[in-house]
Amino acid sequence: MTDEQKAAFIIAQSAVLVARVAGMQAENQIREHRGESLAYAENAFLTLIDESGVHHNAAIGLFHDWK
Repeated sequence: MTDEQKAAFIIAQSAVLVARVAGMQAENQIREHRGESLAYAENAFLTLIDESGVHHNAAIGLFHDWK
């Protein structure tokens, strides 16, 4: 994979992550408005970042030359 392809992958995955976080935040707002408990706690957001493959270490590792 070229560096440009790697960058495109990170950008695409970041867009997916932003969309998923927005959905989680919206669900939390709906529940808060209804007086219900939140659907997603902080840990769910942190886990999503870790699983996305675009957190700091994953991005650095993608570009690191492991020769």
